[in-house]
Amino acid sequence: MNKRSLTPQLSALSVCLLLTACGANPPAIDSGIAAPAAWHYAEHEVNQATNQHWWTQFGSPALNRLIDQARRDSFDVAAAMARVRQAQATAVIAGAPLLPELKFNLGASRQRLLRGSGNSELDATESNRTVTNYDANLTASYEIDFWGGRAAARDSAVHSLQASEFDQANVELTLLSNVADRYAQTLAARQRLQIAELNLANARNVLNLVQTRFDAGSATALELAQQKSLVAGQQRQLPLIEQSAEESQITLAALLGQPVQALDLGTEPFHALSWPSIGPGVPSQLLSRRPDLAQAEAQLAAASADVTVARAAMLPTVTLGATLGSGASKAEEILRSPFYTLTSGLMAPIFNNGRLSAERDKARARQDELLQTYRGAIINGFADVEKALSSITRLDQQRQWQTEELHQAQTAFQIAQSRYEAGAEDLLTVLETQRTLYDAQDQNVLLRLSRLQASIALYKALGGGWNTDI
Repeated sequence: MNKRSLTPQLSALSVCLLLTACGANPPAIDSGIAAPAAWHYAEHEVNQATNQHWWTQFGSPALNRLIDQARRDSFDVAAAMARVRQAQATAVIAGAPLLPELKFNLGASRQRLLRGSGNSELDATESNRTVTNYDANLTASYEIDFWGGRAAARDSAVHSLQASEFDQANVELTLLSNVADRYAQTLAARQRLQIAELNLANARNVLNLVQTRFDAGSATALELAQQKSLVAGQQRQLPLIEQSAEESQITLAALLGQPVQALDLGTEPFHALSWPSIGPGVPSQLLSRRPDLAQAEAQLAAASADVTVARAAMLPTVTLGATLGSGASKAEEILRSPFYTLTSGLMAPIFNNGRLSAERDKARARQDELLQTYRGAIINGFADVEKALSSITRLDQQRQWQTEELHQAQTAFQIAQSRYEAGAEDLLTVLETQRTLYDAQDQNVLLRLSRLQASIALYKALGGGWNTDI
């Protein structure tokens, strides 16, 4: 599914209207919230430029391919692009009344009196039973925008268009972070499955050893049952991990806009994924990095313009009109009797049972609602970054100690197994070291997955590679 350019084929007039509206960036809205001077959980403050292709920092060609496919084939992105095109058309519609409207009419009529002498409603009479008329006219009409309501309606539509564009960027950012997250989960599940299979094979080797000793009378039935129970428990883990991998693949395929049968992930190992060092910059940069914050700000600007529109509706309007035309009873004489007509009109609301004032109050309440929403989005944005930074810091600390835990677990199991084979250790010690080793190996993969997900979450919290200057 190929995506075409978002810019529709607009008329010259429409382009002029949009250029007039978008010629200058709208002034930033003061949210009343001061950004912290620094991140609380960041180890180092690095004023680093955002990377538009942030997913390439994970060092995975397969992930890069999946991201490109998602950007091209995702139905969510396609729907967001369609919403942008709708907003573009709405902006043109809202800006059209700022210039006069021109209409051309060319008409012809024919009357024939069937019987009788006719009446005042007819041009045909008993002496002239057939009457033919031709007329042509060019009409211009324009409503003077005394109170700025028309311009405010145009501004509201333009801000809504910007909000729609920011929404598309946010949809794409969410999609790409979900693709990266699900791909990491899938590779982690594969790695966990390999570990489970290796531990199952090892447990079966120990079971064979215990069975041999039991047959020789040097092991008890309890020891044999304990080892069989361990083998069954590890065997049970396999379908559970397989289910997790399959669910991740199904979700990933849906994000790519295809059935899971068509998904090709290749054979990239989990350890090939590496997380980059991400400089979060300073908190104040977040307002220009996150598309959802830009969207909330644009929606607030549109609501402010809507208040002006509602106020203007309560005031008088002046309409001007001009018509240049001609008419004749013969087509070849249609331009021989030209005429013009000038009109003007004043219309003011007198009584509407409070409807217009209620519309104004509604617009003001909507503006206040979106202001609170904007403030909440800013606070939540700061919180998202702080949580991601905290997660990265604590996961790195956990991984440092977990590496030592895994090393000691491997050593303990090797010693216990050797001593059991030599008859110097009981089976219970071997079983405990087996369980400890398996848990440590599995936890190592899960911590690595969590660390990758934390980096993805930080990229998303920082707005990815998007910023308002792009």
